[in-house]
Amino acid sequence: MNLLFWGLTVSLIGKVLLATGVIVAHSKIAQEHRIDSAVLKSFKREQVITVIGIILIIIGYCMEVYFYGFTELLTCTTGQCGLEAAALLSQ
Repeated sequence: MNLLFWGLTVSLIGKVLLATGVIVAHSKIAQEHRIDSAVLKSFKREQVITVIGIILIIIGYCMEVYFYGFTELLTCTTGQCGLEAAALLSQ
């Protein structure tokens, strides 16, 4: 298993957590039809799950960027970046 696998895995877990957080919160609202302490508790849980999901997506993205070797594009000069970007796009 390589870094790409782990990057994709972490990104997937983050996306699933985001979707789960939204589904849980909205299903609670649909069942309650009003906002009370149970719904507010659900919103707080959704916020935690969403933040964790976003962090995992960002970590997964960084792992994918590092794996594909795009980190050298962050430190190149203007002319050099243009040539490297053109070479990547032409593949």
